[in-house]
Amino acid sequence: MSKITAFGTYAPEKIVDNHYFEELIDTNDEWIVTRTGIKTRHVAQEGELASDLCVSAVEDMMAKSGKAVKDVDFIIVCTTSPDQTMPNTSSRVQDKMGIENAGCNDIYAACAGFVYGLQIAHGFINAGVYKKVLVIGAETLSRITDFKDRTSCILFGDGAGAALIEPSEEEHFLSFNSGTDGHMGHELYLTRENRIINGLDSDTTGKIIQNGKAVFKWAVGNIPIKIRDLISKANLELKDIDFIIPHSANLRILEAISRDLKYPMEKIPESVTDHGNTSSASIPLALEKEIASGKIKPGMTVLMIGFGGGLTFAGTIVKW
Repeated sequence: MSKITAFGTYAPEKIVDNHYFEELIDTNDEWIVTRTGIKTRHVAQEGELASDLCVSAVEDMMAKSGKAVKDVDFIIVCTTSPDQTMPNTSSRVQDKMGIENAGCNDIYAACAGFVYGLQIAHGFINAGVYKKVLVIGAETLSRITDFKDRTSCILFGDGAGAALIEPSEEEHFLSFNSGTDGHMGHELYLTRENRIINGLDSDTTGKIIQNGKAVFKWAVGNIPIKIRDLISKANLELKDIDFIIPHSANLRILEAISRDLKYPMEKIPESVTDHGNTSSASIPLALEKEIASGKIKPGMTVLMIGFGGGLTFAGTIVKW
């Protein structure tokens, strides 16, 4: 049995509002807010890497909880924007934090990454393989955003969230689910080279390419079903869930989920308004906002579900 014993987040100091994009593309603040709900996003400074955001989130976690991480025996970093492909970003975190005797691995599951990381950490703990697992979702999406793409460049921001998973006398993870519609992978992907790869037009190098309408339709058509599945697996009812925290991709997606479930928006925390879409960091950032405000308290039942590139999803229900 396992539980989250510590939690922290970090957002870069630099804030970019919607007016910035008026100088780059044909758009304005009203258009962006109306379609996405985004008002601002945090952007990493020059030289500030995903591993640096990870370290800052872990430092925030330690400051809030009093927990140490020197004895962590496995580190999982969930990211779509690593420092580099090899070595993995978790190895960079291990080095920068001075954590000895820790295994390291990155989870490359885009916006579902953080919840996938929690699932794997839970499995490690319950199997007795590791006793203290650090799970971090971190993104520097500003570095892989195509600022000529009017439909996507307004969406993305940078940030990180960290959670410590340890053994518990009672189970705090009440259910899990995950799945992938790989045939839709071409609707949201990251380019690598200036050539056609398996029919995908990669005319920009290392940039996010997204069919926003297709991803939106997939999310609003599938995520409410997956949420109901999670609740059923936990032998709970919707009324038993204190908060539902989906990936903060777009405020309009969250509103559609709210309508489908007939679940109040005030109980669906989001980070997209102030942070933009931060992929694997969006759920931690939304969670932190509600913890800081005192709305999420120990003992509450929280459902988290990430979804995105793959197209893939991963969900869990946690007794906080």
